[in-house]
Amino acid sequence: MLITHDTRRALDVVVDLVNTAPEDDTAADGLLDVPALQDFVRTHAISDVGLLSEFDLSAVRKIRGRFAGIFAAPDARTAATLVNELVAAAGTTPRLTDHDGYDWHVHYFAPGASVADHLAADGGMALAFFVVAGEQERLRRCEAPDCRRAFVDLSRNRSRRYCDSRTCGNRLHVAAYRARRKEATG
Repeated sequence: MLITHDTRRALDVVVDLVNTAPEDDTAADGLLDVPALQDFVRTHAISDVGLLSEFDLSAVRKIRGRFAGIFAAPDARTAATLVNELVAAAGTTPRLTDHDGYDWHVHYFAPGASVADHLAADGGMALAFFVVAGEQERLRRCEAPDCRRAFVDLSRNRSRRYCDSRTCGNRLHVAAYRARRKEATG
């Protein structure tokens, strides 16, 4: 599956946005307030975003939940329905643009759109490409028992199981190794 630069960027933003949600009641929300949203927008170099407000924060949190639903979709039909609803509500307006040193690429959000509509349109279309390509199963959650972070499995053989092999994957492999050693020494 060919993934263009702007689709990859949109996927990265979607994953990072989904992962700002608290995993349980004890975890902090990564989008706790408007300054946190401003930081998210700045960190991800999201273009065409004006002054942000509490309304924007609330709208982005709702979009985050809708993206999380797509990652949790049990099949392509469910994912397609959720993507269609998300993109339609954002009022997509595909247009070619070149800005900030990037060559021509497609933006799906309308000029002057809210940050939530911007994220929903570009992120929704990036996820739509995965559903269309029959690759919806690549939208995953980490299999580590104490981690449910979202990620997109871009491995060649679709075998990635953990959000980060250096943390979650390595931690579980070390635990399994220690359990085997303990069992062997009895």
